[in-house]
Amino acid sequence: MKYLKNYYRLAMIFSFVMPGILSVAQKQTFDVVSFAIPKGWQQQQNDVGIQLSVTDEKTAGYAIAVITKANPSTASAGENFSDSWNKVVKASVQINTEPVMQDPVKENGWDIISGSANYTDGANRGTVTLITASGGGQTASVVLITNTKQYENDLLAFLHSLDLSKASQNGAGNSAPAITGAARRSSVVGLWVDYNLETLGTSFNGMPQYTAGYRRKEYAFYADGTYLFRNKQWVTLQKEILYIYERGTYTVNGNQLIITPQKGRGGWWSKAASNKNNEWGSLVKASGYKPESVTYSFTIAYFSGNQIYELILKPRKPTERDGGNLNNPNDPYEFHYSLRDKNNSLIDDPPGFSTGFENKPTSAGNSSATKSVTSAILPAGIK
Repeated sequence: MKYLKNYYRLAMIFSFVMPGILSVAQKQTFDVVSFAIPKGWQQQQNDVGIQLSVTDEKTAGYAIAVITKANPSTASAGENFSDSWNKVVKASVQINTEPVMQDPVKENGWDIISGSANYTDGANRGTVTLITASGGGQTASVVLITNTKQYENDLLAFLHSLDLSKASQNGAGNSAPAITGAARRSSVVGLWVDYNLETLGTSFNGMPQYTAGYRRKEYAFYADGTYLFRNKQWVTLQKEILYIYERGTYTVNGNQLIITPQKGRGGWWSKAASNKNNEWGSLVKASGYKPESVTYSFTIAYFSGNQIYELILKPRKPTERDGGNLNNPNDPYEFHYSLRDKNNSLIDDPPGFSTGFENKPTSAGNSSATKSVTSAILPAGIK
């Protein structure tokens, strides 16, 4: 896996300046990936992934490496990277730019794609790198994240040590099915999100051409029977930012989810003079949004491949809250929301605006910066 141009160049320098370090480190294998653990790093592992991490309590600097087990996939290498970037990286930390991509390479029957970007996580600033390998009907990922240059040499040594076993040639993965038939969760309590990046088609290699734009919707269902819905759209082709919020109560009756709004409104805000997609201008005008009571039939699906729960909502008729059906017109009219840590919402309120539900937890959070980032990136069960 020696393929990230800048990392590779530095890794070669690193191994030349400090010869023998990689030969001393004992390599081990997790699923299809072999690697060496940097000295002093902690390791945690279960059946679906492995985490390597180190933290400096004095400086609050940290570095994390996550290796996921290969999961079945019939998608292209570019699609696998985009899917992991959206569901793992973008769903974990605030990314303000699209990833800087390296040239795709092949190794042992795998198509390897990698990209990096700067991120923010509260007061933390750092760099996150995603590496995906696709081959033999499977895909595996490696995620690197750090908020300091303190562990740069360790990360370079780790990258230099990575190797992939030969991809299966029969097109069949050896992992569990991607979707299980029965959901292992019945409660809707939690933060459910639908985050979509704006694209302008695909490039010659099948990679989506992302812009700085996005559309984000969230349902926060609280244990006391109240909810908060928010919708933010920062689209490059729109002059203004759309922001909608709604709060009220909900009830669950069998597979029916009944939403009863009590307050809500929407508005159009100007974009910031900097044109940054995480900044606001001023309120331009109110939107015509009108909250409405809706009864959904719902299911909660569990995707074992990436350890994600999805809340699937099916309204009886089109609603203003849900908008148009982004699926194929012939598909059922339904909307999918993924379960997410309440402390990692990517929707921010306009300046001076209050929904009245700020800092209201759906569940207990984690105040540790390292653990917050780690739990968001790792598959369920790795802590």
